[in-house]
Amino acid sequence: MGTTNKDSIKQALNEREGFQIWWRLLRPHTLTASFVPVFVGTMIALNNESFHIVVFLAMLIASMLIQSATNMFNEYYDFVRGVDTEESVGIGGTIVRDGIKPKTVLTLALVFYAVALLLGVYICIMSSWLIAVIGLVCMLFGYFYTGGPLPISTTPLGEVFSGLLMGTVIIGISYYVQTLMITANVIIISIPVAIFIACIMLANNIRDLDGDKASGRKTLAILLGRPYAIRFLAILFIIAFGLTLIYTVIGLLPLWSLITLLAVIPAIKVIKNFKGKTQPLEMMPAMKLTGKTNTIYGILLGISLLLHYFI
Repeated sequence: MGTTNKDSIKQALNEREGFQIWWRLLRPHTLTASFVPVFVGTMIALNNESFHIVVFLAMLIASMLIQSATNMFNEYYDFVRGVDTEESVGIGGTIVRDGIKPKTVLTLALVFYAVALLLGVYICIMSSWLIAVIGLVCMLFGYFYTGGPLPISTTPLGEVFSGLLMGTVIIGISYYVQTLMITANVIIISIPVAIFIACIMLANNIRDLDGDKASGRKTLAILLGRPYAIRFLAILFIIAFGLTLIYTVIGLLPLWSLITLLAVIPAIKVIKNFKGKTQPLEMMPAMKLTGKTNTIYGILLGISLLLHYFI
């Protein structure tokens, strides 16, 4: 018996059975978008002589749970709307290729939200109940990013909301829960991180452009067209690295932060890997490299702040 198209897709994406099914559902290559802001915000707080390890861990886990739940909502609602098929790449494939019931995915997302909410209560007790309001707003946006009558992810504002909420807001919260204050410098430093997170969303939409267009979506990549969307992605990379360089020169960031420029290497590869590609499978390496660029930049930025504190 020959292999089915579904099996061919699973083989091409190297999708395995067992635990790997649930691991893919979390879309692990995107989770650095929640780890990096918490790490950076906390390291900025450390340089202001304020660091509580348990609060940091609670914030980190809650942030990653919310993003994982958002990914699951995306998996569920894209299936319900008929957007995801057996041929879709860039998704967990848990429903359309592995046969997991949609209700199971939705329930798991709600459980993740519930655990994040409990962690949020602890964080509020240790800091301020104002965080509860901000946290609930973030969770609502996480749901409406792919759920509701007009998902944010189907509009040209998807990159703006993801970058702002997962970058600037999470860095601000991570700093606030450690210091019980917020400063303009924290917001300014968060901008490059927000841009890199927006780049992950843009890269995702460049890859999915044809399928999204067929389903009636109006993403930024669709409005720009693939060639111009790739150019815009390159411009965003340049702005983010440029801001980091400026911040270092004016003393907003320590000289150690120049190590973040190592992330230029994967950023260049992202653009090269996107150019001339039209098939989603062909663009998967570029999409994954975009996530790695964010990871490398964010971790090195956090490490540079850590080195500045100790040295």
